[in-house]
Amino acid sequence: MKRDFVTVGDWSAPELREALALAAHLKREHRAGISHEHVLRGKTLAMIFQKPSLRTRVSFEVGMTQLGGHALYLGPEDIKLGKRETTEDIALNLSRYVDGIMARVFGHEIVEELARYATVPVINGLSDLHHPCQALGDMLTILEKRGELRGTDLVFIGDGNNVAHSLIEASAKLGVRFRIACPEGHEPNAEIVARARAEGGEVEVLHDPWEAARGADVLYTDVWASMGQEGEAEARRKRFQGFTVDVPLVERANPGCLVMHCLPAHYGEEITYEASRLPNSVLFDQAENRLHAQKALLALLL
Repeated sequence: MKRDFVTVGDWSAPELREALALAAHLKREHRAGISHEHVLRGKTLAMIFQKPSLRTRVSFEVGMTQLGGHALYLGPEDIKLGKRETTEDIALNLSRYVDGIMARVFGHEIVEELARYATVPVINGLSDLHHPCQALGDMLTILEKRGELRGTDLVFIGDGNNVAHSLIEASAKLGVRFRIACPEGHEPNAEIVARARAEGGEVEVLHDPWEAARGADVLYTDVWASMGQEGEAEARRKRFQGFTVDVPLVERANPGCLVMHCLPAHYGEEITYEASRLPNSVLFDQAENRLHAQKALLALLL
């Protein structure tokens, strides 16, 4: 039976820990010069993109290459999801050609539909509601830096967006305490929060970043206006005043607090350049770990 990775919440805690352990193993061996080209030799991943990408495209393409497989880029003009032909037909066609599908799209229902009809594994490379691959790479980064996930205080400053949603789900599964500080009206999806709490997750929603940062082991932020929200950017800049991760806010957190951002960053808005370059900043470790976390996913699913 095929497995998909549409949301973090779809996977159990043991499954997520298995993926993290494999990611760490693959990373260690890659750095030691050990080849993994036998793992996915002869396998092909179709990569569907509605949104432009640096990290997602490069990390999946390089990951498939390092595992001995091949990645096929399908841009917005190549497929025109739901316009030139239905998502169902695209899923059924691609299933006859490739061994897996990764999709980076706007509407989350597109990934769900691809997973429903495809007979090969489907990975959510990003949707407007979830960003599970980012959360998996982030948890790998926290695990590397702290040695353990359980009991970590992860504080997200900013919009209750797709990254926040996947971090909430991952935190609930892996014993991380999650707090978010956002302006009123920008809270994370209430159903996702309720589901995480029902699973025993500690999720707190606040509206004061100064209060939220106290006792943080990790301070995380993301852009205030995601792709597709460009028309709201100016209004959001006004609403999010005071929600910038800067050096004084980092100093409010626990000593050695990790500073995280999934990138791209708008310096001077959600994070200052100075905060992003502190010794405990791990922005580029996160970016690298997308590669290793996704290689683990590919090895497990394909």
